[in-house]
Amino acid sequence: MSGGEPLRIGNASGFYGDRFDALREMLTGGPLDVLTGDYLAELTMLILGRDRLKDPSRGYATTFLRQMEEGLGLAAERGVRLVTNAGGLNPAGLADAVRELADRVGVPVRVAHVAGDDLLAPGAERSRELGGGRGEGVLTANAYLGGGGIAACLRAGAEVVVTGRVTDAALVSGAAQAHFGWRPDDFDRLAGAVVAGHVLECGAQATGGNYAFFGAHDVRRPGFPLAEIAADGSCVITKHPGTGGAVTTGTVTAQLLYETSGARYPGPDVTARLDTARLTQDGPDRVRIDGVRGEAPPPTLKAGLTRLGGWRNEVTFVLTGLDVDAKAELVRAQMDAAFDAAGRRPAEVRWTLARTDRPDADVQEEASALLRLVVRDADPDAVGRVVSGAAVELALASYPGFHVTAPPTKGSPYGVFEAVAVDPAEVAHHAVLPDGSRVAVAPPRTTREPARLPDPPLPAPLPDGPARRAPLGRVAGARSGDKGGDANIGVWVDGDRAWRWLVHTLTVERLQRLLPETADLPVTRHVLPNLRALNFTVEGLLGEGVAAQARFDPQAKGLGEWLRSRHLDIPEALL
Repeated sequence: MSGGEPLRIGNASGFYGDRFDALREMLTGGPLDVLTGDYLAELTMLILGRDRLKDPSRGYATTFLRQMEEGLGLAAERGVRLVTNAGGLNPAGLADAVRELADRVGVPVRVAHVAGDDLLAPGAERSRELGGGRGEGVLTANAYLGGGGIAACLRAGAEVVVTGRVTDAALVSGAAQAHFGWRPDDFDRLAGAVVAGHVLECGAQATGGNYAFFGAHDVRRPGFPLAEIAADGSCVITKHPGTGGAVTTGTVTAQLLYETSGARYPGPDVTARLDTARLTQDGPDRVRIDGVRGEAPPPTLKAGLTRLGGWRNEVTFVLTGLDVDAKAELVRAQMDAAFDAAGRRPAEVRWTLARTDRPDADVQEEASALLRLVVRDADPDAVGRVVSGAAVELALASYPGFHVTAPPTKGSPYGVFEAVAVDPAEVAHHAVLPDGSRVAVAPPRTTREPARLPDPPLPAPLPDGPARRAPLGRVAGARSGDKGGDANIGVWVDGDRAWRWLVHTLTVERLQRLLPETADLPVTRHVLPNLRALNFTVEGLLGEGVAAQARFDPQAKGLGEWLRSRHLDIPEALL
């Protein structure tokens, strides 16, 4: 179906654990055609995988089912279709649970689901390959599907569509594809919907949540976003009237840069060209996105593998007052001696000293530094009593003022995320329609390798003038996040003069000086003039990914704010 009116698609969840009442708020706050919910992340798949080990009938986001106790009736009353990836590792199971709930609450609904992403499912083409050799110990293995299965379910009249691992943006692009009747090669239209989906997928991050300039708006309780998508793929990002937060070109730019890298944003249906997106303030809390171009999708699908990586333990020692470095050296030596005496030194021992202390402090906490010990090993015994016992035994026999932030415990398992490429022909993407029939979703007929685009010509630098030492965040916003073991940092400015300064100043070399943790890692810079933005990818900063908790900020959420806090010479004209 299609029409002249835009398709209004909202979002009510950006992750598993997001605000529970957002679904009700979105259904009752204003008109919608479709409401989506994104519950999956790399870490979530590991959590659901462990749930499934305990109970094979689980493996889905139970929050969605609880929200449906009220939400089913509200959606039915208002004619809103629901599309969610809450199915996780068991979309068929969640679809059945929704049907049972509908019968119990007396709200008849047509439920469909999308399957085929689970590469470990019985009969899956790659199940045997991923179960052995390189994939030994794999807990979950899921291909990132596109929106074709969602579109098939909606075209068949489904009112609730449950998926497993689709791309986050596919929840929106699949609904738009069904509504407007787009063909698989309508790349520009699909790319526009993918960009809209990317803006919506993280919920309140598009409406002022986690926003660098949060002081400019009341973001105590930001509303959730929605997109008014037109038949040509352009859209307006907005929110329901009276909800908190704000929708501005800044909040939308921040989300466009989040967890992306270069000008090409590849997906299973289309590669969206982020460098072509134009953002315009279209009124209060309304941002228009148009001009997005699309290209054929890559020849392979991304698949995410999770496995249990081993065992870890952690102790944080508090070092207060004078001689912090000497106290830290003493603890390290004592713990090393304990490992040697036990004959069980963990395979990985990592120390970090955070100098959160300051001299002559009025508050004890401000006089204290944190010394963090993280250990890992394939053997749980190597990170258990060997570590916690040794730390406890130092309580009366180490540096003055000895204490720790929490009692040492036994080791705990940690996970590893790995992204691999798979052939779409080996993935049995299909829609299970409300009547139980199954429709296969064919892989793309045309593909294109998404090679990096050359950087566009740079504008002329600002003329020389007086400068002042100040934090980068006085003139630039930033948002950062994770993709597996890599981190990305998007940095943007408002205005052409600030852009001319930023693009010539914030080079890879300057970034690595400002963020010394990145100095020895590969860093790539991408230039996006339409957004007046730079996007940096830092390879390997997060080790084996968020579940491995390789660093203090395992998802790089605060990396951009650290960058904004760093001082450099900024032209006074910009300050």
